Amino acid sequence: MSERRTIASALADSPLTGGEGFDYQPLAIDPDVKVLKIGGQSMLDRGRVAIYPMLEELVAAKDRHKLMLMAGGGTRARHIYALASELEMPTGVLAKCGGYVAMQNARMLQMLLAKHGGIYMLPDDFEKLPLYFRLGCIPIMSGMPPFSYWEKPSALGRIPRHRTDAGVWLTAEVLGASRVLFVKDEDGLFTDDPKKNPNAVHIPRISAQELIEQDLPDVVVERVVLEYVTRAKHCTELQIINGLVPGMLTRALDGEPVGSIIYKG
Repeated sequence: MSERRTIASALADSPLTGGEGFDYQPLAIDPDVKVLKIGGQSMLDRGRVAIYPMLEELVAAKDRHKLMLMAGGGTRARHIYALASELEMPTGVLAKCGGYVAMQNARMLQMLLAKHGGIYMLPDDFEKLPLYFRLGCIPIMSGMPPFSYWEKPSALGRIPRHRTDAGVWLTAEVLGASRVLFVKDEDGLFTDDPKKNPNAVHIPRISAQELIEQDLPDVVVERVVLEYVTRAKHCTELQIINGLVPGMLTRALDGEPVGSIIYKG
């Protein structure tokens, strides 16, 4: 009988339930990629008047930057969350259903950018990104992370914590991008929702930890993303800009600190 052999490993005898880990700096797979989240309710739901000018800026910038677009869900996702909640569906079902809306928006963006190299991408095609960039394409995918039925239960209610903002940040972190760009319909972060409170004050720059501690009544990105930024290895900045302002997107892509920046403190 042959002798049993064990492959030596630092974690070979670990149950992986005791907080084991390594202090590490992960590989930056493609740090030059500009990851952009196109807001669902803020941009896509506005239709042609908002999307066409924004896409013109992106097309003009595609030869200077590696662009990866990710779509939000918007009002239709909010509708399905409300309906599924009323029907007593669990959080995982809400996440699955809401994800379809972001996919629809990503497909429409791909059709609009098809003649400029826009290509729709599923999460399983992630490793094809280098090929797409080499061919001059603009990869476009849903911003919803593919947790679907395996979404974690929420602390309050049943709305998934990991929605499209979270999926976009996680994508940028894996790629090694230092910043992710959120294209919305507001001039960045405010002390409250500026659409509802005209006295809300603009915050041009703030650390994620400070923002968490302030516990503002309204935050322009999903709060779970702020938690992740405090632990980021690569994507240590979020930049939020107003995509309805001509030229703002181009300035942000070129590195200008327009809008608001939330950074790892």
